[in-house]
Amino acid sequence: MENCIFCKIIRKEMPADLKYESDTVVVFPDINPSADIHLLIVPKKHIGGIKDLNESHGLLLAEIFQVASKLAAENNLENGLYRVAVNAGKAQHVPHLHFHLLGGQWKKMI
Repeated sequence: MENCIFCKIIRKEMPADLKYESDTVVVFPDINPSADIHLLIVPKKHIGGIKDLNESHGLLLAEIFQVASKLAAENNLENGLYRVAVNAGKAQHVPHLHFHLLGGQWKKMI
């Protein structure tokens, strides 16, 4: 999807404060955070949403949750309150699969 904002960030056509990057995943802060720590974990390959996942995405999903765990530790969230969330349908504002790592005080529900 050429005009997808996350694809533009991945291609470095739009600036983002990357907190993590691998061959398959990038992580950057949400521009409208819902918690003290609100990071987006985004696959580099454009996947529209949950409905577009299949068995071939198993390793990618495992990496996403491993990255979430690593970032939770780096942000001192391991023993505190944090969650990983994924939105779908109309709740998914950007049509590119992504996961929210939220920690600390929640400002609002996503």
